[in-house]
Amino acid sequence: MFRICYRSVLSFFVVLLLCNVPAIAAPDGKALFMSNCASCHNPLKDATGPALKGINATFPSKQWGYDWVHNSAKLIAAGDKTAVDIYNKYNKAAMTPFPQLTEEEIDAIFAYVNSVEPPKADKGGETAAAGSQSTESNGWLYTVITLSLLVLVLILWKANNSLRRAANEKEGIPNEKEIPLYRSKLVIAVTAILIFILSGYWIVNGAINEGRQQNYQPLQPIYYSHKVHAGINQVNCLYCHAGAEKSRQAMIPSSNVCMNCHKQINSYSGEEDHPLKTAEGKTINGTEQIQLLYKYAGWDPVKKDYIRDENGNIKATPIQWVKIHNLPDHVYFNHSQHVAVGKVQCQQCHGNIEEMDEVYQFAPLSMGWCINCHRQTEVQFTNNNYYSIFSKYHEELKSGKREKVTEAELGGMECQKCHY
Repeated sequence: MFRICYRSVLSFFVVLLLCNVPAIAAPDGKALFMSNCASCHNPLKDATGPALKGINATFPSKQWGYDWVHNSAKLIAAGDKTAVDIYNKYNKAAMTPFPQLTEEEIDAIFAYVNSVEPPKADKGGETAAAGSQSTESNGWLYTVITLSLLVLVLILWKANNSLRRAANEKEGIPNEKEIPLYRSKLVIAVTAILIFILSGYWIVNGAINEGRQQNYQPLQPIYYSHKVHAGINQVNCLYCHAGAEKSRQAMIPSSNVCMNCHKQINSYSGEEDHPLKTAEGKTINGTEQIQLLYKYAGWDPVKKDYIRDENGNIKATPIQWVKIHNLPDHVYFNHSQHVAVGKVQCQQCHGNIEEMDEVYQFAPLSMGWCINCHRQTEVQFTNNNYYSIFSKYHEELKSGKREKVTEAELGGMECQKCHY
């Protein structure tokens, strides 16, 4: 009887698997978009690159879209008018080539971005995010249905077993003594193997992710909205993080940098257009946060002068910002090498920072993530004196023997580059 039950359950799972083969085989457009495109593109609005919803309809042809995604630099170098116009419109920011994407995967990405709809405000003024979350949570419904069917199979099996035993007793046929499942050698062996596999996965996965903190979003001593400063007011990232193109560290600005503007701006006037809220939904008074900045900076907003002690020193207190992006001590990372030389946009590592009120860690910053970027990122040789010594590559690019040069070809895969 146990064998019959085992075969029934196995057959049930095989049927489920066969029914879901199309879903398993089809590329996941959203996953492909998030892993390849989200750092520079938004489906609904321009970011580092153009908004992608409906953009494939503007392409000269479907094949042109595949060529653009696979290697936009090749189209630009060939003088293609559409490619050159896009390149010039977005400040000549080179698009990362994706030769590994198949045409089916590219179609899946376009299908996803074309399906994205703008959020709609409900009566309470909140967006329709809750509705989208409920749509994405259908997996739980399928899980409940599957578990319910398994319970039904178990009940029917028990009922069939009881009826069979009752029929045997009525006809005088002796019933075989059943071995409880927990004493079955097969069940014990399968359970032990599963425990071993799951334990190994848990240990290895925990070790790999030790120290990583993707999506980490700590509370800061002052509520500072990057969306208000970098997004709405278009403050350049390098104004506050001046070290990003000059040194290894991007630099956290001191309070006197903030005071360059906030000596004149002493209140927040954007409550109607952009009310400030925490990730938990708590409303923040922007003017109170500016007053808190004054306390740290030692500024008297009434006298419009700094508060000083008897020796003339400003009574300022350093702001204890909580560091968000942390790398292990044995890892070397230089901001200037990436920003000034590599021409890497801030959003590629930090996400759409200009849309964040409270900053969180966008990328995993893992070794695999960095290496994958070095493998795929095309080095900008044009008008970049840093790479002038690589005459061989320049000659190959001019002669057409080479289409691009990646960081991996310049030593970006060497251990000593990051682990000195």
